[in-house]
Amino acid sequence: MNKNLSKGFEFEGCTVEEAIKKAVEELDVSRDSIMVKVVCEEKKGLFGMEGAKLAKIKVVMKDGEA
Repeated sequence: MNKNLSKGFEFEGCTVEEAIKKAVEELDVSRDSIMVKVVCEEKKGLFGMEGAKLAKIKVVMKDGEA
């Protein structure tokens, strides 16, 4: 997790859904209390390995949520 309070939090995962799950668990919040922006979707590498990239999301708390 990369913390930057003014710009939100960034998380990575093998999929977008996995990254969202990590965000919810690490921030200890409900899915409904955050806004999620997909920075980059996961990419499969050659033969499922070489060149693969993780999904990356940016999470911001909704107004009024703590």
